[in-house]
Amino acid sequence: MNGSCRNRTAILISGRGSNMVSLVGAAAEPGFPAEIALVLSNRPGAGGLARAAEAGIATDVVDHKAYPDRESFERALDAHLAGAGIGLVCLAGFMRVLTPWFVERWTGRMLNIHPSLLPAFGGTHTHERALAEGVLIHGCTVHFVVPELDAGPIVAQAAVRVLPGDTPETLGARVLAEEHALYPAALRMVASGAVRLENGRVVREG
Repeated sequence: MNGSCRNRTAILISGRGSNMVSLVGAAAEPGFPAEIALVLSNRPGAGGLARAAEAGIATDVVDHKAYPDRESFERALDAHLAGAGIGLVCLAGFMRVLTPWFVERWTGRMLNIHPSLLPAFGGTHTHERALAEGVLIHGCTVHFVVPELDAGPIVAQAAVRVLPGDTPETLGARVLAEEHALYPAALRMVASGAVRLENGRVVREG
């Protein structure tokens, strides 16, 4: 599968981009149905930008601080994505809450990864909350993005056992390892058309 027929994908980051690195690595494999065409950050100093450039990926910055409000920032963001011919967007540690306007423009074409088994533990501090609740199974979720935070239709999940003596750090490290495998697998499914969003529900082929 050559680059011209692969789904041009952008990764949005705000920090070091560890999930970005796993997506870039997977997309470099022969036959992967998505091409990572752009890594874009809302923070000029995001560490992931240098890592993307080292991998030969085009990078861009839309600094949210340069815009007077959320709408103008998102319109600029949308223009950059359109200018790069992007078909899919992966959020990977992108620390901005997106408005319904932007989300709806990208409905069915924007993915996010969250460090819990949604719908449990949406929001932040997921590992601390999982341990406080005494759950036996924790994990991560890739979902289509909808206007409601961490509430989109689920594409894929990976489970991690909670071990005696776990801390948020030890549990989080095991979840992160699963994230690095799950996100590329989910992107493969969506970019290939094996999974798609129809009328607010996930449809799976085969």
